[in-house]
Amino acid sequence: MSMDPITALISGIIGLCVGGGGMIAYNKAGFNKNQQEAERILKDAESEAQAKLKQAVLDGKTQAHDLKIEAEKDIKERRQEVQNLENKLLRREDNLNFRDEALNQKERQITEKMQKVTDKLSSLENKEKKLQEQIDNQIVVLEGVAKMSQQDARKELFSVVEKKMEHETIAYIKDKEEEAKATAQQKAQNIIALAIERMSQQETQERTVSVVSIPGEEMKGRIIGREGRNIRAFEQATGVELNIDDTPDLITITCFNPVRREVARLALEHLIRDGRIQPGRIEEVVKKYQQEIDQEIMNAGEDAIFKLGIGKIDREIVKLIGTMKYRYSYGQNALQHSIEVAYLAGAMAAELGLNQQMAKRAGLLHDIGKALNIEQQDGSHVELGYKFCKKHGEKEIVLNAILSHHGDVEPKFLTSHLVIAADTISAARPGARKESAQAYIDRLENLEKIATSYEGVQNAFAIQAGREIRVMVNPESVDDLTCVKLAREIRDQIESELTYPGQIKVNVIREIRAQELAK
Repeated sequence: MSMDPITALISGIIGLCVGGGGMIAYNKAGFNKNQQEAERILKDAESEAQAKLKQAVLDGKTQAHDLKIEAEKDIKERRQEVQNLENKLLRREDNLNFRDEALNQKERQITEKMQKVTDKLSSLENKEKKLQEQIDNQIVVLEGVAKMSQQDARKELFSVVEKKMEHETIAYIKDKEEEAKATAQQKAQNIIALAIERMSQQETQERTVSVVSIPGEEMKGRIIGREGRNIRAFEQATGVELNIDDTPDLITITCFNPVRREVARLALEHLIRDGRIQPGRIEEVVKKYQQEIDQEIMNAGEDAIFKLGIGKIDREIVKLIGTMKYRYSYGQNALQHSIEVAYLAGAMAAELGLNQQMAKRAGLLHDIGKALNIEQQDGSHVELGYKFCKKHGEKEIVLNAILSHHGDVEPKFLTSHLVIAADTISAARPGARKESAQAYIDRLENLEKIATSYEGVQNAFAIQAGREIRVMVNPESVDDLTCVKLAREIRDQIESELTYPGQIKVNVIREIRAQELAK
């Protein structure tokens, strides 16, 4: 059995006292004192333990009370939330019940109305049958009185209505056209005027031959060579024809390919300056200037692209652009014309808020096929240009501008319309183009033939170099509204059948003269 520390201490002290026989009496007072100390310690320990136990019990009761209060509060809040949810659900249930009742009432009303509509429809069908029977009887009576069948009467009525509606339609179209012109013409003129002011105008002349002067008859003989070998070598190397005997001291170079003609001119001038004219030397000089012309073509294409600022473009297309420098159409240089169109289209695109760079690109490439026409390839310059640009990765907006600028296809983009307008402006400006006298006469005759082919036209006169056609009509057979229709039809036929630069104004004139004879 184990002892507590105090008992063990007492036992030890007693043992020491017993073992020390002679000292018992001496230590008796100390033993009593230690025992009292031990008892005091026990009492203090017991009091402290009792105090700590009471404090622990008190703390436990306080904590339990706090937890109970907090739990009761939480339960109360939960009960309040549940109560609120129940109230909300009750209100919703009341609303649903009210809506259900309202819907049931509306459904009953709709059912009643449907029944009334059904009854009315049935009544109307009966009335319609009776009315149709009366109409049929009346038609039979009217046909007998008028001696005209229902089909004949319908045709007569439609004829009158059609004639009346035709005049009303023409009048309506005329009013709308005048209204549109009043609002759009000034703005369009401003845009075009601004575009024209922003570009420089250069006039060119068509060249189909090149002329080189020679110092004398001796040089002419050296150019011809023994038995004509030099001139044959020159023509074979350049692909041109030399006319020497037509005019004194001049050699005429003829060729439909302007690039070959320019190479031949430069090579011949060099040979005349150098004086050494023989087949081997001819081939060497022609090859040298052919390389120079190729480089000049590339430089011309790159310069045009750089001036317009249209970004990166395929090298093969750049070469064709430079080749247009030696291509002419109605006396107008193809490259200068394309640059003008690019400037004009870009300026108009900027005014309209469109992509200016894309408009310039389409304007520059719209006639690119003319450079391919130099080599006598099959197809029009529109088809050739479209295929070539599509092959080298040009976008749809550029391809459509190429296809549509002569009206071969319908323009799909606003940029295509701008290219058409810019092409017309560049071709129609004074001094830009010229044509042969016979082509000019044929164009005027065709204008007058188209105008006089219409019924009611007495005379037609093409004036202002074919830019206006005046049509005189018979006032007895053509009224004022028909004049508007006639002008539009003549305009459409001119656009579809003739090729012309710029615009042609169609004026239809109806004149009434009252004449009396006084005796």
